[in-house]
Amino acid sequence: MKLVCLCLCLYFVCHGIAGVRASGTYNVRDFGAKGNGVTDDSQAFMAAWKKACASSGQTKVLVPAGTYFLNPIEFNGPCKDVNDLIFQIHGTLKATTDLNKYANGHGWVMFGWLDHLTLTGGGTFDAQGEVSWPFNNCPRQKNCNPLPSSLIFLYTNNTVVKDITTVNSKFFHVALLNNNNFKGSGITIKAPANSPNTDGIHLEGNSGVTLSNSHIGTGDDCVSIGQGNSFVTISGIACGPGHGISIGSLGRYNHEKDVKNIIVRDITFIDTVMGVRIKTWENSPVQTTLQNVTFENIIVKNVGNPIVVDQTYCPFPSCDHSKSSRVQLKDIKFKDIRGTSAYKEAVILKCSQGLPCQGLKLENIDLTSSGKDKAMSICLNARAQFSGKINPQLC
Repeated sequence: MKLVCLCLCLYFVCHGIAGVRASGTYNVRDFGAKGNGVTDDSQAFMAAWKKACASSGQTKVLVPAGTYFLNPIEFNGPCKDVNDLIFQIHGTLKATTDLNKYANGHGWVMFGWLDHLTLTGGGTFDAQGEVSWPFNNCPRQKNCNPLPSSLIFLYTNNTVVKDITTVNSKFFHVALLNNNNFKGSGITIKAPANSPNTDGIHLEGNSGVTLSNSHIGTGDDCVSIGQGNSFVTISGIACGPGHGISIGSLGRYNHEKDVKNIIVRDITFIDTVMGVRIKTWENSPVQTTLQNVTFENIIVKNVGNPIVVDQTYCPFPSCDHSKSSRVQLKDIKFKDIRGTSAYKEAVILKCSQGLPCQGLKLENIDLTSSGKDKAMSICLNARAQFSGKINPQLC
């Protein structure tokens, strides 16, 4: 009798009967993926994902060594009975270069509406963006249609991303949108210095983000922190080439929310256009606040402008300066920042005329010029407090 019961139980588990779902590893090769870099493996990846998402307990999608050609794909949840979902990539994922394959506003690979996802394995996301960059008109046109981002995380909770590489994105390499408790480490991002809008990691609407121990080199911001973010810590990043680490741009759209509790520390910038920067638009449609921000222990090597607060930001030839920025800056601290500036304007503090910066502090700043001109500072509506060594002298 016991033997019969045991056999029945095994049969139910294997066949998913009576609500019992199997957990385990789902290898994309077992679902038909070729991994030859030419055959479209999108359906095989989706089949493996659906099996993993419909299982229970801890489950894994495994991508072995190889080069897998993928059209745009969305790995969405919820995966109701899964406690931990591991997406382990050992190979290289290669994106289609046909822009007609991408829906407007969508990216290449997206993970959405998931809990306890881990993306890891040492694999590479290659978006082949160099083919698409000539079609990017966003640097010249204010109301443009952005190219697709490489890797998007949307409405996820308790996500871990570690030991992955993303190269040559068409637009942003990684976009974090409305996530809670996201941890990223060991991330490598590579794109040429002249590649347009290839931000390394862009954040909007997140709470509880930690990014650490990563190397980012792009044609735009290594990390850009947009509207609606809170409790973000960025540390141990080597940035270059690129435009530095930015909070902003803020104050452009009427749906924007406050940004608060941001820490950027233990960063090295090498040959970047900027170091640490805050940028907000003039003529903001709504009033918002950027509050409680610390930039600390920053090393800059031949960086264009190491410290920037720019509340007159506008990257286009024609800009409306009729009204000042309505983004209120409060409790902003720059501490222990040292190294060399490629331009003479080592420190730029341009605060809003209508809402001047409150609680702007600089402590232990030592910046010298790597060129012929002596390093200097530029100030506008800036009521800064300073302590310790301050070089160059604040205006």
